[in-house]
Amino acid sequence: MTKIYVYCLFDTMNNFAGAYSSLKAVHRDALKLSNRGHSNVYMVYDGSTTKPTLTDLRNIFKGKCDVEVRYRTDNTSIRIYKTKLKE
Repeated sequence: MTKIYVYCLFDTMNNFAGAYSSLKAVHRDALKLSNRGHSNVYMVYDGSTTKPTLTDLRNIFKGKCDVEVRYRTDNTSIRIYKTKLKE
């Protein structure tokens, strides 16, 4: 049985922006969507705030399912949600 993970991307208005199988692609598009202001982009997970890097995102999602990470600026909040396909 194969485990297939899906990364769902939601924009500031909580509209569905896409489903990805690649963590690199969802990270890239989340940065594009969130980088629309005058402040820096920060990754928020479980109360901690850091600069968004692909390595940190991978480490947060590693071994977990049904997890949410937000990319925030002064006027945007982009959400990445990791889930898996169920057979």
